[in-house]
Amino acid sequence: MASGSDRNPIIIGGLPSQVPDFDPEETQEWLDSLDAAVDERGRERARYLMLRLIERAREKRVAVPEMRSTDYVNTIPTRAEPFFPGNEEIERKILNATRWNAAVMVSRAQRPGIGVGGHIATFASSASLYDVGFNHFFRGKDEGDGGDQVFFQGHASPGIYARAFLLDRLSEDNLDAFRQEKSKAPHGLSSYPHPRLMPDFWEFPTVSMGLGPIGAIYQARMNRYMHARGIADTSKSHVWAFLGDGEMDEPESLGQLTIAAREGLDNLTFVVNCNLQRLDGPVRGNGKVIQELESVFRGAGWNVIKLIWDRTWDPLLAQDRDGILVNRMNTTPDGQFQTYATESGAYIRDHFFGDDQRLRAMVENMTDDQILHLGRGGHDHKKIYAAFKAAVEHTGQPTVILAKTVKGWTLGPNFEGRNATHQMKKLTVDDLKGFRDRLHLPISDKELESGAPPYYHPGRNSEEIQYMHDRRLGLGGYVPTRVVRAKPLALPEDKTYASVKKGSGQQSIATTMAFVRLLKDLMRDKELGKRFVLIAPDEYRTFGMDSFFPSAKIYNPLGQQYESVDRELLLAYKESPTGQMLHDGISEAGCTASLIAAGSAYATHGEPLIPVYVFYSMFGFQRTGDQFWQMADQLARGFVLGATAGRTTLTGEGLQHADGHSQLLASTNPGCVAYDPAFGFEIAHIVQDGLRRMYGPDSENVFYYLTVYNEPIRHPAEPENVDVEGILKGVYRFSEGTSGAIPAQIMASGVAVPWAVEAQKILAEEWNVKADVWSATSWNELRREAVACEEHNLLHPEEEQRVPYVTRKLAGAQGPFVAVSDWMRAVPDQIARWVPGTYQSLGADGFGFADTRGAARRFFHIDAQSIVLGVLTELAREGKVDRSVLKQAIDRYQLLDVSAADPGAAGGDA
Repeated sequence: MASGSDRNPIIIGGLPSQVPDFDPEETQEWLDSLDAAVDERGRERARYLMLRLIERAREKRVAVPEMRSTDYVNTIPTRAEPFFPGNEEIERKILNATRWNAAVMVSRAQRPGIGVGGHIATFASSASLYDVGFNHFFRGKDEGDGGDQVFFQGHASPGIYARAFLLDRLSEDNLDAFRQEKSKAPHGLSSYPHPRLMPDFWEFPTVSMGLGPIGAIYQARMNRYMHARGIADTSKSHVWAFLGDGEMDEPESLGQLTIAAREGLDNLTFVVNCNLQRLDGPVRGNGKVIQELESVFRGAGWNVIKLIWDRTWDPLLAQDRDGILVNRMNTTPDGQFQTYATESGAYIRDHFFGDDQRLRAMVENMTDDQILHLGRGGHDHKKIYAAFKAAVEHTGQPTVILAKTVKGWTLGPNFEGRNATHQMKKLTVDDLKGFRDRLHLPISDKELESGAPPYYHPGRNSEEIQYMHDRRLGLGGYVPTRVVRAKPLALPEDKTYASVKKGSGQQSIATTMAFVRLLKDLMRDKELGKRFVLIAPDEYRTFGMDSFFPSAKIYNPLGQQYESVDRELLLAYKESPTGQMLHDGISEAGCTASLIAAGSAYATHGEPLIPVYVFYSMFGFQRTGDQFWQMADQLARGFVLGATAGRTTLTGEGLQHADGHSQLLASTNPGCVAYDPAFGFEIAHIVQDGLRRMYGPDSENVFYYLTVYNEPIRHPAEPENVDVEGILKGVYRFSEGTSGAIPAQIMASGVAVPWAVEAQKILAEEWNVKADVWSATSWNELRREAVACEEHNLLHPEEEQRVPYVTRKLAGAQGPFVAVSDWMRAVPDQIARWVPGTYQSLGADGFGFADTRGAARRFFHIDAQSIVLGVLTELAREGKVDRSVLKQAIDRYQLLDVSAADPGAAGGDA
């Protein structure tokens, strides 16, 4: 690997315009030489010489401006191509069998009464790219390490299944159960790479599109992080991401390229399948997407390898001394190239070569059929091998291979290069016959005419299958394969949590700080401490986590090559090559990708990591919800902290920062266990249980979401005989009413629990109401358990009917229930169906705004006095108090006057 200084130059290129010319005569000699080359040998020869000089200058480490785009030809010239070590004839037969089975699998899935969909054109275009990777590059896990990490393009999944079938990893029953995961269980195959659905096969989910690229970047970065910290030897692991050119329009695909270049991730290769088509049309009809992507990646600091033409073009390019053929390639737009992919050789002769006599002369000895079969580089095994080999041997930069292909390649004229090919799923009998002939497969017409087309297998003892097994044996096992080798972690003793359980005494602290204090104690654990991975989007100080800077340090592979401006402070900013904290800048998407890579390290590398990702709660599930879904799919584990939570705790920041709904969004993710704790002792029990569930002997594939607040409050010590089960299941009685005659119940979560306690006091002293306060640590978990009870009862009417926990817990509690939180009412309303009594909720529905905390809570009618009114209203509805008291309460507390509210603790900033 290149040294740090080589990988991270401050200035990549540039002309020294400020430097005086101290030898004008020498300068003039160079300029005269260039003029002579132009005059005597022509502009093309002069251009060639200049490019070679630039190339040599870079070899000598002379800074010259980067070329953002090169000619529309292969980056690796024919003379530089390495020896191809495989048997190309056997590999062609393997590929043909794979192509056939992939297409037939999708076609059979369209049989009457099924029609579950599928895609065949994407794999048809990228099949050769995968085949070379499988046969020569992708490392498996049999050597005991994590092997290579391959992010397969989602729409190409049929081809990966088809190859696994040839290797006896899947059966015909599996292929016939494509996209029929429940009705054909246990044989069903998921539509795309979904580890949660196929946990022994797929490793990385790559649909939705755009998540594969960013996931691959941060996986490569996590590999380096784990190696630098001595957690796992990842030096042999290479990350491959197979992507589509249309997919590169997704912001996540290109948005984090610079971090890969900045950190010199030469363990990363993007392979962009440039078939020039989106789902239903050209990617850049009037432009050239390969040239565009080359400019983007070069500008971001990547090594770019263009793989455009196959070997049939080599003789023609060798004749192109005047550059006219390259010029035609440079100036032909993608839309026209797509037309050439669907037309005849005569059409290509007339339109591509025909209007220039010199071009036409190049192909005058070629037949129309030969012209028709001038191919694209992404279908040529030798060219692909050369590109892949150059990528893995390149040091100091990540590499992107831009491989030109034809969408629907080999599927026949009805599919190849057609705008509609992505949505075409069924092959007609004529299509199948033409496809079979193209692949030279021994399948009879009768087999194609009598029902569903057959799968093809050359035989377990055939030369092709033995070749496949031998290649995989030599590369360390089968890919894709997901293996969980991690052992349960030795979890901290109870005493580790004791400090937080003592409460905050006379000091007021936010729940964010309570969590940070607990985290600091956990990180002191000799066994567990090193496995924590702290992640934040440029907000460590905001969340009070700067206390970790001196000890844990911020990970930077280059270390800290400057004197920190705050170096004299106790909590100075400190970077280190072995740092534990990931500081990914202002990029929630990047942080979430780090979270996923760290949270799945237990499976990827057999070494558990415990990511702790802390962020503004508004910018979590709302901004990167797709990635949290990806996290659940990838079976990743860890803690996600939505800090500055609630609609009214960060009121100075205004509408965009006022989160009143992330708990509701979290409830939509089946892999997320979400809590809204009020006090430090609740956090302690939740985190302890989370470590047990995710990293203990019977580990579960879940992740924890805790919403914590920035409002300072006094945290009580853990009560004696605290109801731990209630804390973990979602509700427990925190404060029992001690005075008053009229019973009522107040349920609250998070920052609202102190308001509920204040309301309890007011109700007792001023309205003769004896109210209990319940801390609802998880509305979401209460609902989830209740739904599971109802589902069981629905399907098992003959058995004793289950009663939801929330119903059992609240049974016997007298009076109406009033629920309150700093969330919209839909959050506590999740449990309304199962509360055994009159139920009403108060919440912060609507947009947030900038004001004092008190004013905001009065506006949303969720402060202590509004809770009092809510309880009295429900009691009046039940006839337990006179309705006249409601107006009295409104007037007494000036509930219609927002400015009359106590402004409370300052809370404008994070």
